[in-house]
Amino acid sequence: MKSETKQILEAVKSGEISVEDALLKLKTAPFEDIGCAKVDLHRKIRQGVPEVIYGSGKTPKQIIKIISAMKNNGQERVLITRLSPEAAEAVGKEHSLKYYKKAKIGLIGAMPSPDGIGRIVVATGGTSDIPVAEEAAVTAEALGNDVVRLFDVGVAGLHRLLSNSEVIMSASVIIAIAGMEGALASVIGGLADCPVIAVPTSVGYGASFGGLSALLSMLNSCASGVSVVNIDNGFGAGYLASMINHMDIRSEGE
Repeated sequence: MKSETKQILEAVKSGEISVEDALLKLKTAPFEDIGCAKVDLHRKIRQGVPEVIYGSGKTPKQIIKIISAMKNNGQERVLITRLSPEAAEAVGKEHSLKYYKKAKIGLIGAMPSPDGIGRIVVATGGTSDIPVAEEAAVTAEALGNDVVRLFDVGVAGLHRLLSNSEVIMSASVIIAIAGMEGALASVIGGLADCPVIAVPTSVGYGASFGGLSALLSMLNSCASGVSVVNIDNGFGAGYLASMINHMDIRSEGE
């Protein structure tokens, strides 16, 4: 994915915008202090993706204020993660918001068309892992990726996963989400020829220690090409998968 800076410079080169307008865009303050937060206005220039709001622990008023600052500075799409239904209702009264209840994600602006090099597969061990999976899937979709969901394909019934082997083999990135002992990531890692991002979940009985057992199992995977994010971190997995799925596009623009 091309950086914002490169897009601005190419627009100057092609005559789409003037040097003065480009300078104005680049001189925009790197952040805006709104009291309750310092909104990072240059994150898209640095990283290719604008700042995402982490909704948990913030009041609806704070979230509304942060969204307003982003929109006032030209951000057309705003992603809010870990947003409760109550907060989503309050925010929706001030800003046009689409709320993804299972993912606990709010989206301001339209969902983009996929522009990645391939598709991201999001697989879960069980139905109880779906909330984390939806957080990963919606995040990836909001960052411009084609996402395929494979839910409830855990190792307790391995035939369920193997019946989708064609989907697994055709992915450019796979997010494997599981609690309990977290074995799904290793199995998928042994089948796929693409990067696998493992997400341990806090699903499981007492000895799973709130996802710690799955985390350690995934870290100790004997399958090559498996990386691991934090417990229940669907957003982090979706974000990383999107970065991987856009790498060829970035190299083409250099």
